[in-house]
Amino acid sequence: MTSFREFRGTEAWGVEAWKAMCRVREKSPLIQCITNFVSMDIMANTLLAAGASPAMVHAVEEITEFTALSNALCINIGTLSPDWIFSMKVAVARANELQKPWILDPVGVGATTFRTEKCIELIHSKPTVIRGNASEIMAVVGASTGSTKGVDSTQASTDALEAAKELARIAQCIVAVSGAVDLVTDGKRVLGVSNGVALMQRITATGCAVTALIAAFVAVHPGRPLEAAAFALALFGLAGEIGNEKANGPASLRVNLLDALHSLDEISVTSRIRIAQI
Repeated sequence: MTSFREFRGTEAWGVEAWKAMCRVREKSPLIQCITNFVSMDIMANTLLAAGASPAMVHAVEEITEFTALSNALCINIGTLSPDWIFSMKVAVARANELQKPWILDPVGVGATTFRTEKCIELIHSKPTVIRGNASEIMAVVGASTGSTKGVDSTQASTDALEAAKELARIAQCIVAVSGAVDLVTDGKRVLGVSNGVALMQRITATGCAVTALIAAFVAVHPGRPLEAAAFALALFGLAGEIGNEKANGPASLRVNLLDALHSLDEISVTSRIRIAQI
Protein backbone atom coordinates (compact mmCIF):
# COMPACT_ATOMS: atom_id res chain seq x y z
CA MET A 1 0.00 0.00 0.00
CA THR A 2 1.44 3.37 -0.99
CA SER A 3 1.82 5.80 1.87
CA PHE A 4 1.63 9.55 1.50
CA ARG A 5 3.40 12.26 3.44
CA GLU A 6 1.78 15.67 3.34
CA PHE A 7 4.16 18.34 2.17
CA ARG A 8 5.16 20.76 4.87
CA GLY A 9 2.04 22.83 4.96
CA THR A 10 -0.70 21.48 2.72
CA GLU A 11 -1.90 25.06 2.95
CA ALA A 12 1.30 26.11 1.17
CA TRP A 13 0.32 23.89 -1.75
CA GLY A 14 -3.09 25.53 -1.70
CA VAL A 15 -1.50 28.97 -1.88
CA GLU A 16 0.63 27.92 -4.85
CA ALA A 17 -2.37 26.33 -6.56
CA TRP A 18 -4.34 29.54 -6.12
CA LYS A 19 -1.51 31.56 -7.63
CA ALA A 20 -1.45 29.16 -10.58
CA MET A 21 -5.22 29.48 -10.99
CA CYS A 22 -4.94 33.26 -10.99
CA ARG A 23 -2.20 33.12 -13.60
CA VAL A 24 -4.37 31.02 -15.92
CA ARG A 25 -7.22 33.48 -15.49
CA GLU A 26 -4.91 36.43 -16.09
CA LYS A 27 -3.07 35.03 -19.13
CA SER A 28 -6.01 33.11 -20.68
CA PRO A 29 -3.70 30.77 -22.60
CA LEU A 30 -4.86 29.55 -26.00
CA ILE A 31 -4.97 25.75 -25.96
CA GLN A 32 -5.15 23.91 -29.26
CA CYS A 33 -6.91 20.58 -28.82
CA ILE A 34 -6.84 17.75 -31.32
CA THR A 35 -9.22 15.44 -29.57
CA ASN A 36 -12.07 12.97 -29.93
CA PHE A 37 -15.63 13.90 -30.80
CA VAL A 38 -17.06 12.79 -27.45
CA SER A 39 -14.76 15.03 -25.41
CA MET A 40 -14.74 18.26 -27.41
CA ASP A 41 -17.61 19.91 -25.55
CA ILE A 42 -16.47 19.23 -21.99
CA MET A 43 -12.82 19.97 -22.80
CA ALA A 44 -13.73 23.34 -24.31
CA ASN A 45 -16.05 24.22 -21.44
CA THR A 46 -13.51 23.15 -18.81
CA LEU A 47 -10.88 25.41 -20.36
CA LEU A 48 -13.34 28.31 -20.56
CA ALA A 49 -14.48 27.80 -16.96
CA ALA A 50 -10.86 27.92 -15.80
CA GLY A 51 -10.19 31.11 -17.72
CA ALA A 52 -8.28 29.63 -20.66
CA SER A 53 -9.21 29.77 -24.33
CA PRO A 54 -9.94 26.51 -26.24
CA ALA A 55 -9.54 25.84 -29.95
CA MET A 56 -10.56 22.50 -31.46
CA VAL A 57 -8.41 22.77 -34.59
CA HIS A 58 -7.41 19.57 -36.38
CA ALA A 59 -7.48 20.30 -40.14
CA VAL A 60 -3.93 19.78 -41.35
CA GLU A 61 -4.28 22.71 -43.77
CA GLU A 62 -4.25 25.16 -40.85
CA ILE A 63 -2.16 23.27 -38.30
CA THR A 64 1.18 24.90 -39.02
CA GLU A 65 -0.24 28.40 -38.73
CA PHE A 66 -2.55 27.77 -35.79
CA THR A 67 -0.14 25.81 -33.61
CA ALA A 68 2.19 28.78 -33.83
CA LEU A 69 -0.56 30.96 -32.34
CA SER A 70 -1.36 28.64 -29.45
CA ASN A 71 0.27 28.59 -26.04
CA ALA A 72 0.07 24.80 -25.67
CA LEU A 73 -1.11 21.77 -27.61
CA CYS A 74 -3.30 18.96 -26.28
CA ILE A 75 -3.30 15.68 -28.22
CA ASN A 76 -6.01 13.12 -27.43
CA ILE A 77 -6.00 9.84 -29.39
CA GLY A 78 -9.60 8.90 -28.68
CA THR A 79 -10.62 9.41 -32.30
CA LEU A 80 -8.04 7.88 -34.60
CA SER A 81 -7.96 7.92 -38.39
CA PRO A 82 -5.08 8.38 -40.83
CA ASP A 83 -6.02 12.03 -41.40
CA TRP A 84 -6.23 12.81 -37.69
CA ILE A 85 -2.97 11.03 -36.94
CA PHE A 86 -1.23 13.04 -39.66
CA SER A 87 -2.62 16.27 -38.19
CA MET A 88 -1.46 15.25 -34.72
CA LYS A 89 2.08 14.58 -35.93
CA VAL A 90 2.25 17.85 -37.88
CA ALA A 91 1.01 19.80 -34.84
CA VAL A 92 3.45 18.05 -32.51
CA ALA A 93 6.37 18.74 -34.85
CA ARG A 94 5.36 22.41 -35.04
CA ALA A 95 5.01 22.67 -31.25
CA ASN A 96 8.43 21.12 -30.78
CA GLU A 97 9.93 23.43 -33.39
CA LEU A 98 8.57 26.46 -31.52
CA GLN A 99 9.36 24.96 -28.08
CA LYS A 100 5.73 25.02 -27.02
CA PRO A 101 4.52 22.49 -24.44
CA TRP A 102 2.31 19.67 -25.63
CA ILE A 103 0.30 17.17 -23.62
CA LEU A 104 -0.65 13.63 -24.65
CA ASP A 105 -3.74 11.71 -23.54
CA PRO A 106 -3.24 8.05 -24.62
CA VAL A 107 -6.94 7.19 -24.60
CA GLY A 108 -7.56 3.44 -24.76
CA VAL A 109 -3.95 2.59 -25.57
CA GLY A 110 -3.45 -1.15 -25.44
CA ALA A 111 -6.95 -1.87 -26.73
CA THR A 112 -5.72 -2.41 -30.31
CA THR A 113 -2.35 -2.80 -31.99
CA PHE A 114 -3.03 0.18 -34.27
CA ARG A 115 -3.86 2.50 -31.36
CA THR A 116 -0.83 1.38 -29.36
CA GLU A 117 1.58 1.79 -32.27
CA LYS A 118 0.39 5.31 -33.04
CA CYS A 119 0.57 6.28 -29.39
CA ILE A 120 4.16 5.08 -29.12
CA GLU A 121 5.05 7.02 -32.27
CA LEU A 122 3.69 10.18 -30.65
CA ILE A 123 5.58 9.52 -27.41
CA HIS A 124 8.80 9.35 -29.44
CA SER A 125 8.21 13.05 -30.18
CA LYS A 126 8.65 13.81 -26.48
CA PRO A 127 5.47 15.24 -24.96
CA THR A 128 5.78 17.59 -22.00
CA VAL A 129 3.19 15.63 -20.02
CA ILE A 130 1.44 12.30 -20.56
CA ARG A 131 -1.85 11.93 -18.65
CA GLY A 132 -3.75 8.65 -18.59
CA ASN A 133 -5.43 6.19 -16.28
CA ALA A 134 -3.51 3.35 -14.68
CA SER A 135 -4.30 0.76 -17.36
CA GLU A 136 -3.26 3.14 -20.13
CA ILE A 137 0.04 4.02 -18.50
CA MET A 138 0.81 0.38 -17.76
CA ALA A 139 -0.08 -0.60 -21.33
CA VAL A 140 2.28 2.02 -22.75
CA VAL A 141 5.29 0.62 -20.93
CA GLY A 142 4.28 -2.99 -21.42
CA ALA A 143 3.75 -3.46 -17.70
CA SER A 144 0.35 -5.04 -18.12
CA THR A 145 -0.50 -8.16 -20.17
CA GLY A 146 -4.23 -7.56 -19.82
CA SER A 147 -6.30 -5.35 -22.10
CA THR A 148 -7.58 -1.92 -21.20
CA LYS A 149 -11.29 -1.56 -20.56
CA GLY A 150 -12.03 0.93 -23.31
CA VAL A 151 -11.13 4.28 -21.80
CA ASP A 152 -11.85 3.16 -18.23
CA SER A 153 -9.13 1.85 -15.96
CA THR A 154 -8.96 -1.74 -14.74
CA GLN A 155 -6.12 -0.87 -12.35
CA ALA A 156 -5.68 1.47 -9.38
CA SER A 157 -3.45 4.48 -9.95
CA THR A 158 -1.07 3.28 -7.24
CA ASP A 159 -0.60 -0.01 -9.14
CA ALA A 160 0.83 2.00 -12.03
CA LEU A 161 3.31 4.03 -9.98
CA GLU A 162 6.45 2.18 -11.01
CA ALA A 163 5.28 2.06 -14.63
CA ALA A 164 4.66 5.80 -14.53
CA LYS A 165 8.13 6.47 -13.15
CA GLU A 166 9.67 4.25 -15.80
CA LEU A 167 7.72 5.97 -18.58
CA ALA A 168 8.74 9.39 -17.26
CA ARG A 169 12.39 8.38 -17.35
CA ILE A 170 12.18 6.79 -20.81
CA ALA A 171 10.14 9.58 -22.41
CA GLN A 172 11.86 12.31 -20.39
CA CYS A 173 8.55 13.91 -19.51
CA ILE A 174 6.04 14.27 -16.70
CA VAL A 175 3.57 11.40 -16.33
CA ALA A 176 0.23 11.84 -14.56
CA VAL A 177 -1.92 8.85 -13.61
CA SER A 178 -5.57 9.51 -12.80
CA GLY A 179 -7.32 7.50 -10.12
CA ALA A 180 -8.78 7.71 -6.63
CA VAL A 181 -5.41 9.31 -5.87
CA ASP A 182 -3.87 11.02 -8.88
CA LEU A 183 -0.13 10.52 -9.23
CA VAL A 184 2.30 12.87 -10.98
CA THR A 185 5.96 12.02 -11.48
CA ASP A 186 9.08 13.09 -13.34
CA GLY A 187 10.65 9.68 -12.76
CA LYS A 188 12.08 10.65 -9.39
CA ARG A 189 9.72 12.96 -7.55
CA VAL A 190 6.15 11.78 -7.09
CA LEU A 191 3.20 13.90 -6.06
CA GLY A 192 -0.19 12.53 -5.05
CA VAL A 193 -3.43 14.47 -5.43
CA SER A 194 -6.46 13.28 -3.48
CA ASN A 195 -9.12 15.80 -4.52
CA GLY A 196 -12.18 14.61 -6.42
CA VAL A 197 -15.24 12.39 -6.02
CA ALA A 198 -16.03 8.95 -7.44
CA LEU A 199 -19.12 10.21 -9.28
CA MET A 200 -16.86 12.13 -11.67
CA GLN A 201 -16.04 8.77 -13.25
CA ARG A 202 -19.69 8.55 -14.38
CA ILE A 203 -19.32 11.62 -16.58
CA THR A 204 -17.84 10.86 -19.97
CA ALA A 205 -14.54 12.52 -20.87
CA THR A 206 -13.68 14.04 -17.49
CA GLY A 207 -10.20 12.55 -17.93
CA CYS A 208 -9.92 14.23 -21.32
CA ALA A 209 -11.09 17.49 -19.75
CA VAL A 210 -8.45 17.47 -17.03
CA THR A 211 -5.76 16.72 -19.63
CA ALA A 212 -6.77 19.93 -21.42
CA LEU A 213 -6.66 21.75 -18.09
CA ILE A 214 -3.14 20.44 -17.50
CA ALA A 215 -2.18 21.94 -20.86
CA ALA A 216 -3.47 25.32 -19.74
CA PHE A 217 -1.55 25.22 -16.46
CA VAL A 218 1.66 24.04 -18.13
CA ALA A 219 1.27 26.82 -20.71
CA VAL A 220 1.55 29.48 -18.01
CA HIS A 221 4.11 27.55 -15.92
CA PRO A 222 6.39 26.03 -18.59
CA GLY A 223 9.31 25.67 -16.20
CA ARG A 224 7.28 23.72 -13.62
CA PRO A 225 5.31 21.04 -15.49
CA LEU A 226 5.29 18.63 -12.52
CA GLU A 227 3.67 21.16 -10.21
CA ALA A 228 1.45 22.57 -12.96
CA ALA A 229 -0.01 19.12 -13.65
CA ALA A 230 -0.63 18.53 -9.96
CA PHE A 231 -2.34 21.91 -9.58
CA ALA A 232 -4.64 21.22 -12.54
CA LEU A 233 -5.61 17.79 -11.21
CA ALA A 234 -6.21 19.13 -7.70
CA LEU A 235 -8.29 22.12 -8.81
CA PHE A 236 -10.40 20.03 -11.18
CA GLY A 237 -10.94 17.50 -8.38
CA LEU A 238 -11.84 20.27 -5.94
CA ALA A 239 -14.37 21.65 -8.41
CA GLY A 240 -15.85 18.15 -8.52
CA GLU A 241 -16.08 18.04 -4.73
CA ILE A 242 -17.82 21.40 -4.57
CA GLY A 243 -20.10 20.53 -7.47
CA ASN A 244 -21.03 17.24 -5.86
CA GLU A 245 -22.40 19.00 -2.79
CA LYS A 246 -25.51 19.97 -4.77
CA ALA A 247 -25.52 17.23 -7.41
CA ASN A 248 -28.26 14.62 -7.76
CA GLY A 249 -26.33 12.49 -10.23
CA PRO A 250 -23.80 12.62 -13.06
CA ALA A 251 -25.71 15.12 -15.23
CA SER A 252 -26.11 17.73 -12.50
CA LEU A 253 -22.54 17.11 -11.33
CA ARG A 254 -21.26 17.90 -14.84
CA VAL A 255 -22.98 21.30 -14.75
CA ASN A 256 -22.06 21.98 -11.13
CA LEU A 257 -18.43 21.01 -11.71
CA LEU A 258 -18.05 23.59 -14.47
CA ASP A 259 -19.78 26.24 -12.36
CA ALA A 260 -17.53 25.41 -9.40
CA LEU A 261 -14.37 25.55 -11.51
CA HIS A 262 -15.40 28.96 -12.81
CA SER A 263 -16.16 30.19 -9.28
CA LEU A 264 -13.18 28.80 -7.34
CA ASP A 265 -12.05 31.31 -4.75
CA GLU A 266 -8.95 31.78 -2.66
CA ILE A 267 -10.43 30.47 0.58
CA SER A 268 -11.69 27.23 -0.96
CA VAL A 269 -8.47 26.58 -2.84
CA THR A 270 -6.04 27.36 -0.04
CA SER A 271 -8.00 25.33 2.53
CA ARG A 272 -9.13 22.32 0.49
CA ILE A 273 -6.33 21.42 -1.95
CA ARG A 274 -4.84 18.05 -1.02
CA ILE A 275 -1.43 17.41 -2.56
CA ALA A 276 1.08 15.02 -1.02
CA GLN A 277 4.57 13.75 -1.69
CA ILE A 278 5.24 10.02 -1.83
